[in-house]
Amino acid sequence: MRIIGIIPARYASTRLPGKPLKMLGDTSLIMRVYNQCKKAATLDEVMVATDDQRIEEHVKKCGGRVIMTSVNHESGTERCLEAVNALNEKYDYVMNIQGDEPFISPVQIDQLANICDGNTQIGTLYKRISSQKELEDENIPKVVLGENGNAVYFSRSPVPHRRGIEKSKWMEGEGYLKHIGIYAYRLDILATIAGLKPSKAERMEQLEQLRWLTNGYDIRAVETDIENLSVDTQGDLEDAIRYLNEFKAI
Repeated sequence: MRIIGIIPARYASTRLPGKPLKMLGDTSLIMRVYNQCKKAATLDEVMVATDDQRIEEHVKKCGGRVIMTSVNHESGTERCLEAVNALNEKYDYVMNIQGDEPFISPVQIDQLANICDGNTQIGTLYKRISSQKELEDENIPKVVLGENGNAVYFSRSPVPHRRGIEKSKWMEGEGYLKHIGIYAYRLDILATIAGLKPSKAERMEQLEQLRWLTNGYDIRAVETDIENLSVDTQGDLEDAIRYLNEFKAI
C-alpha cells in the first residue's frame, strides 16, 4: 500500500492567527510536524497542503514539499482530497495529519499506517484516558468502540454513561478512551466523504468524524500509548516551548 501523509495548514486560525508559522525554538510549528512525519517508516511521501502563500514560501524555503489549495475548503478532509488529486503520483491511502502537533511521534503514524490494508475504509487512533480531568474535558473527544475495533460513537461528553454511579467514581470502572485526531482514508472513501453534508450529530457535537460514521462508513481505531501535545492557543504554544526546553525535545 502506498500512503501519503498530508498536513493541512491554514494561516487564519481563530484562536492563534498565523499558527503554522509560530516558532518553537529555531523551527516553526508546521516544519516540526513535517519533520516528524518524514521520520515515519511507512509514509511514501509527506506534503503540506495550504491556502496561504506565506506558508507555501516558508515550507519551500525549509526544504519541504507543499501544494497550494483552495481558500474555500471547510475542513482538512476536503483540502487533503484536492491535494492528492493534483498529484501525478498514485496512492492507496491518504493520512490526514494535524498541523498543530509539533511532537507527533513517527511511531503513531506507523501504528495507523499498519492498518491501511485495503479493507480499512477510515483509520484513526485512540488512547486510554488516565484522569478525571481528561474525562470531563469537552475539548477532548471520547470514542466508544465496538467489539470489532470499529468506532461506534464519538462525543465530547464522557461516554458510555455509567448509570447509578457518581461521575467522580467513573474512572474506577471500565476504561474510557480519548480520540486522537489523525486519520487515514482509503482513497476512494476520501473522494466520497469529502462531499458529504454535515450530519445532525456532527452539528451537535462539532466533530467532523460523526459525519462519516452516521453516513455508514467504518472507522477502525487502533490504540496508542503515546501522549499528544497540540497547539491551539497562545497558552498551548507557551506550554510547547516549555516542553521543548525542559525535555530537549525534537
